[in-house]
Amino acid sequence: MRRPTLSYLRTEAGAGLVLPVAAVAAIGLATSGYSAHYQDLIETSIPAQVGGFALTTSLAGWVRALLMPIFFLVLGMELKFELLRGELSNPRRLTLPALAALGGFVVPALVAWAIDGHDVAGWAVATTTDGAAALATLSLVAPRLAPSLRVLLIAVAIADNLAAVVIAAILSAGPPDWRMLAGAGVVLAALALLSRWRRAPFLFYAAGFVLVWGFTLKSGLDPALAGVASAATVPIGARRPGQDSTLRYFMDSLHPYVAYAVLPLFVFTAAGFSLHHFHLRDLAHPAPIAVMAGLALGKPAGVLGACAAGVALKAARRPTGTSWRELVGVACLTGVGFTLSYFIAGMGGAEPRAPILAAILIGSVVPALAGGWLLGRSPDTAVARNRREPVFY
Repeated sequence: MRRPTLSYLRTEAGAGLVLPVAAVAAIGLATSGYSAHYQDLIETSIPAQVGGFALTTSLAGWVRALLMPIFFLVLGMELKFELLRGELSNPRRLTLPALAALGGFVVPALVAWAIDGHDVAGWAVATTTDGAAALATLSLVAPRLAPSLRVLLIAVAIADNLAAVVIAAILSAGPPDWRMLAGAGVVLAALALLSRWRRAPFLFYAAGFVLVWGFTLKSGLDPALAGVASAATVPIGARRPGQDSTLRYFMDSLHPYVAYAVLPLFVFTAAGFSLHHFHLRDLAHPAPIAVMAGLALGKPAGVLGACAAGVALKAARRPTGTSWRELVGVACLTGVGFTLSYFIAGMGGAEPRAPILAAILIGSVVPALAGGWLLGRSPDTAVARNRREPVFY
């Protein structure tokens, strides 16, 4: 029987190889003689009107406002599935990932806040983990690593990314339109009731998601919240006996499109900056230093420190047969913020400056190299024994 979690990890790892290509292409075009064409492309205004709903924004704006909520819908469904039916449904398996996610959120936030506390939501940039890029690095340098550590990595990524985007979206927004929020709440309640109808047409769910998205967008909050909230309403049960869970069906259907199209397209439209107008001295300011320190130092330290504390206090145990070197390597990979850091940096309509974009890139590459070096030096025999079953105690 196919294991949904491991299938998800394989797709993430494959997609992670596409994201750096999209980033390099964006930076290359923004620096080359085609810079004006690149800017014209991502800033092209595209109007849309459906009934009383009207919105005109750029191509980059549509990718962010229309496509990225689908990513957060999938992310929310993945977390729900893992907690109810997946690798983290056993409380004994949940303890270590939960501690790691908590440490991986709190510590980098405190590090970034201590360095630059002026931006209310700026610290959230340093709390994210790009699961696709991190898993791609892991698959390249340690393809035989124990599956339990892969699950730990993606659990930290999912939990911390959802927490970061929800908190940052709320903090970076102005006063919301409460009527629009009430409309979103009514539709979410209707979707929750719909989940009790096992054979409800999928079109009803799709219409509900679109309505929640529209109400959230018009409320002034980031539409990513619509994806997170809608994920909670998708039923875990099957439509008919013997069929897959409805939630798993949605998740499996959308995930490849998100991994291979939505995320690369977002990186291409969000990560470009001209190297001609960038100088290393631009990084010597509190905001970029906070981002780099939070990602490269705070995130790995938080994950590793929480895991070590849990093991020392006997609240959790290290995954069977894995070494501390491997756990340190995986903790380093959680510092690869990349795509999600770009996303949060642009919340509230802010246009990330080149130093912030460069800081995200540097802050993600450093822990990727450190984690890759550590994992690449792990003996294959130490991980081969644990390839079959991911186990958390």
